[in-house]
Amino acid sequence: MTVDLDRAYWLGLLISVVLPVLVGLVTTRVTHAGTKAVLLLALSTLNGFLVEFAAPGPGWHAGTVAVLALVSFATGVLAHFGLWKPTGVSGKAQDSLVTSRPLSGV
Repeated sequence: MTVDLDRAYWLGLLISVVLPVLVGLVTTRVTHAGTKAVLLLALSTLNGFLVEFAAPGPGWHAGTVAVLALVSFATGVLAHFGLWKPTGVSGKAQDSLVTSRPLSGV
């Protein structure tokens, strides 16, 4: 059995590993975990659509998009808890771009 994946699939897998950091960049530490999960799922779904659109071959298949989105989401969750969070990258991403503004005059 020979596995032959196009560059689009490999790029999609790499993007899946980086998606949790992107979610961390656009949310704050106090953002609800469910909101972050929904955002990761939406980005994973977009990744699935883009990979299927960019992959060479005849036609476009919704089933392939669904599988790619689920693999992307699972990879993102595993990368978050297995790679980014233990190394501190997740926390640094949260602190770098979006900050919650303190109430002034209180």
